[in-house]
Amino acid sequence: MARIVNALAELGQYRALFCDIWGCVHNGVAPFPDAVKALRAFRKTGGVVILVSNSPRPGRSVAAQLDGMGVPRDCWDDIATSGDAAQFAMLTGEVGRRVHHIGAPKDETFFSDLSDDLKAVAANQPAITRVPLEEAEGIVCTGLFDDMTETPADYMDVLEQARARNLRLLCANPDIEVDVGERRVFCAGAIALAYDQMGGDSLYLGKPHAPIYDLARRRLAALADVTDAQTLCVGDGILTDVQGGLNQKIDTLFITSGLAAGHFGDDTANPDATLLERWILEQTLEPTWAIGHLR
Repeated sequence: MARIVNALAELGQYRALFCDIWGCVHNGVAPFPDAVKALRAFRKTGGVVILVSNSPRPGRSVAAQLDGMGVPRDCWDDIATSGDAAQFAMLTGEVGRRVHHIGAPKDETFFSDLSDDLKAVAANQPAITRVPLEEAEGIVCTGLFDDMTETPADYMDVLEQARARNLRLLCANPDIEVDVGERRVFCAGAIALAYDQMGGDSLYLGKPHAPIYDLARRRLAALADVTDAQTLCVGDGILTDVQGGLNQKIDTLFITSGLAAGHFGDDTANPDATLLERWILEQTLEPTWAIGHLR
């Protein structure tokens, strides 16, 4: 059974965090003050915080988004995103050179905002061209066009056409859902899951899959010499953050007040231990630690 802790500071054996963002550091609208305080305190003890996100946006774009939301830069060291890993896969032709985009205008930076190392990759590859579905060799999915009004059901016709042509779908965000303030919306992972269920071929680069952890380790290695045994994966997604940590044999801290908050009692800051144990047994995925809020 995962031990419930009251504060990150109780886990002094770790020197680095691979910390989820949405649901842990902010709620899509504003930062969580206790989380910011906890991350600042961790860094002051010499710890390194790599924010690891399933955002389809490149890390630099996510940094700008965090700035705009009021998340201070002194609570994190670097960012690794599913968007970063997916950009590399796209540029190296994993879904062809002529791609059809499923996603919102806000995700346009996926195609234009490249890090210096990815610019070098792009310079040595044939250009990626965005085309209508009927001309595409593959699909890049960053999310829904309008996640406030749409669901995956709105994309069934497009996905059926893609499946009929055996197009591969690059999923830039494996999350199924996220909470935007008090509202829960679908992500690219929900579309990719629907495509898989109809027999399509989806490629995932974010949590819980290995490429994003390889990227996070590279970002961490540039800042400090820290082993996996000294690293803690922090997040509210049992199928992403916890599963990813288990896959990589890295300890995990499960934030119970996020996506699964309704299962652990009325006091989201203090999960009911009995309810938590029962729920974890049902998931067959056991985190190392659990906490109500990151604090």
